[in-house]
Amino acid sequence: MSEVPKLTLGPVLFNWKPERWRDFYLRIADEAEIDSVHLGEVVCSKRQPFFDPLMPQVIERLSAAGKEVVLSSLALVMTAKEREAAQTLAGVEGFLTEANDLSFAAALKGRPFVVGPFVNVYNEGTLAYLAGLGAKRVCLPIEVPGSTIAYLAAQGLAEIEVQVFGRLPLAMSARCYHARSRNLSKDGCQYVCGEDADGMAVDTMDGKPFLTVNGTQTMSYRYHNLLGELAALRNAGVGRFRLWPQSCDMVAVAALFRRVLDGQIDPSEANRLLADLAPDAEFANGYIHGREGHLLVDEELLTA
Repeated sequence: MSEVPKLTLGPVLFNWKPERWRDFYLRIADEAEIDSVHLGEVVCSKRQPFFDPLMPQVIERLSAAGKEVVLSSLALVMTAKEREAAQTLAGVEGFLTEANDLSFAAALKGRPFVVGPFVNVYNEGTLAYLAGLGAKRVCLPIEVPGSTIAYLAAQGLAEIEVQVFGRLPLAMSARCYHARSRNLSKDGCQYVCGEDADGMAVDTMDGKPFLTVNGTQTMSYRYHNLLGELAALRNAGVGRFRLWPQSCDMVAVAALFRRVLDGQIDPSEANRLLADLAPDAEFANGYIHGREGHLLVDEELLTA
């Protein structure tokens, strides 16, 4: 367990306009109480060319602000062009790289890297295998319950990171439902995913929002929120906490999580403030309590 808990900002998963994407990270660099910032396209390689020209400026600003920059890989590599891009990313020097695909983790063997939440790490055997390849940090999948998180953290094989805020990445697909919802093909998608800054809600048959679609990615509809569980996670040996970017004020969200981690504010009060920062969000924390992920369990301590 690290002496001081650290906050990580995951890569932007949505298709924001390039200028908005750039300005978001520049503000994070200048104002946010974030220790590590992930950059890179994780969902759809078709988006990456729009952001590549802006990467040097963003990296320079984040690095100058003392943020650790981590370069994130695609979560689903399918084409020859994507394999070539992954090989290029694997050869980048001077930055930690996040593997969101197991084959990419194998390509990083022998050098320190981060394992992202798209890789299924559910037990100590998988954790030991990845640590043997060189993984120094592992962000666990969202469905891992608190008891398993504590057990994996106790192994001491790698630094354990847990997702604590934002819509959750649940699944990736070769098909693009976002395009199909507009009667478009994936190849001719017209980048319609950019119309939904926080993803497109998907309703059940009786009209209740249940999931969110983001291009080829399925996400939770509710925002994951573990403000009330931060202290218990710290006691369990977790040293890093990941926030997923949303269109709300992420600088203020990060400050709120920082204050709770530092014991400067009560989690109950922090939850009230978070509701003000994201007024349209519905929150959930079921997975960590071993319950359905869409539930909001009203307790602040993890059960054994």
